[in-house]
Amino acid sequence: MDRHEARFWEKQEQSKVRCLLCPHRCVLDNGKNGICRVRVNQNGMLYTLNYGEIGALALDPIEKKPLYHFYPGMAILSVGTVGCNLSCGFCQNYELVVGDVPRRRLDPEEVVQLAEEVRSRGNIGIAYTYSEPLVWYEFVADTARLARKRALKNVLVTNGFVEEEPLLDLLPYVDAVNIDLKSFKDEFYRKTCKGRLAPVMRTIEICSRRTHVEVTTLLIPGLNDSPEEISQLAGWLASISPDIVLHLSRYHPAREFNLPPTPATTMHQARETARQYLKHVYLGNLGSVDNNTYCRDCGNLLVERSGYYTGIKGVREGKCSGCGGSVPIVGDQNV
Repeated sequence: MDRHEARFWEKQEQSKVRCLLCPHRCVLDNGKNGICRVRVNQNGMLYTLNYGEIGALALDPIEKKPLYHFYPGMAILSVGTVGCNLSCGFCQNYELVVGDVPRRRLDPEEVVQLAEEVRSRGNIGIAYTYSEPLVWYEFVADTARLARKRALKNVLVTNGFVEEEPLLDLLPYVDAVNIDLKSFKDEFYRKTCKGRLAPVMRTIEICSRRTHVEVTTLLIPGLNDSPEEISQLAGWLASISPDIVLHLSRYHPAREFNLPPTPATTMHQARETARQYLKHVYLGNLGSVDNNTYCRDCGNLLVERSGYYTGIKGVREGKCSGCGGSVPIVGDQNV
């Protein structure tokens, strides 16, 4: 991988550097990489190694991110790289994170050009996803600025483990974010993900004031799926806004974990618990389930979903066609 000068770092004594991108704030000796694997100290300068490194590229339904209240029914060009600043024992994309996948090199202009070429297939922009886009910061920032000039939307699918300054610098170019809130217990973050909960909570709060936010929690049997924890998590999100969309995703065995898939009964119970606080809670990785969006005032069907089929049914000019009430959905088509 070619090096590219990084942003958000400071010099230390004896040619060391401190990275200021994420809350790990790694102090690196010459020649050493950060926890993310893709930021390195070379002769007292911090460089990023994944600039332009594309490990995954696809035109996805926007619902796959998942984003249910942002341009429903549309597609988005999705790109991912290598590296991550957490180390989750249940990681679903571990091969991509560690770089054990074929890669191609594209510059920001080439990615934006690809996004423009598939507008005719319903593409609205670029999603930075699959692995952790915030350790791809320099490339994402450059691409997002260029995409904004071309009237393309920018979407982050992120673990939210980032410092405030780089986040605030990037958000003016971001149209929507899905943040992975892995648990509402700091102990879970420290033990299972090698991170911390508080910085992720801060990211959700900051983003919710500046862009469209949806949150995903992967429910792992016996670790983060108790009714008490779901109640605390959903209650805290509702304290920011009861309109924040929560996706509860079913765990399947991956990487180091060998637990059984989350029982369907647990998933449905968790949704009912979360619905005591939040207006819109959806279930993922569960097969056939009602993930339609209904008006919370009159019950009118707003958006119908079956797999990745999405149909706009009851939204007219940003209002419910049944009662005329406002709907928390961002988009162009009858929205």
